Amino acid sequence: MFYINTRDKTPIYEQLFRQLHEQITLGVLEPGTALPSVRSLSSELGINPNTIQRAYRMMEEAGLTVSIPGKGNFVTDDTAGLQHEQRVRHLEAARRELTALRKLGVPKSEAVQLVDDVYGG
Repeated sequence: MFYINTRDKTPIYEQLFRQLHEQITLGVLEPGTALPSVRSLSSELGINPNTIQRAYRMMEEAGLTVSIPGKGNFVTDDTAGLQHEQRVRHLEAARRELTALRKLGVPKSEAVQLVDDVYGG
């Protein structure tokens, strides 16, 4: 479910946060889904429970999850806004990349072909 790269300079809690964020915004983790307990995820990944707890706290602060005392952490029911935010961010990144290709002299036909390849057109 999660991959922690110990050679990456990004702190482990941030790696976990990013992966959870992506799985929620892409709909892999659906609204209401229970996240693994801090203890079980800590054991599974072989990392300190405080690191898991920090990532979970960041998730809750970002509005991605809710914590129910005695029950655990759950994906928020309001993921539509999160998916829209992700879509806007990726579209803007695609715009920047297409602009860079244009400045490099890549013909429009090649960029369109790339889009067709990705979308199966």
